[in-house]
Amino acid sequence: MRQSMGGVGSCYDNAAAESFFAVLKEEIGVRVWPDRASARAEVFAFIETFYNRRRLRRHPEWGYLKPLEIRQRHLHTLAA
Repeated sequence: MRQSMGGVGSCYDNAAAESFFAVLKEEIGVRVWPDRASARAEVFAFIETFYNRRRLRRHPEWGYLKPLEIRQRHLHTLAA
């Protein structure tokens, strides 16, 4: 993980990233893995199996859809 690179004193620069990392820490916790590859595999699995596919966006502007559904709608709109 890398340190946030937002502007000094601006809490809004990295709001989306900070929100993601909060969910990540809550879901997989803070633990020690045997090696970097294991840690990367678990984070990747979390992102691909839960965060992008099953988690709902908790906002009416996004229609309470999953991020994958939002992306598919956007791509469909661009293709039309």
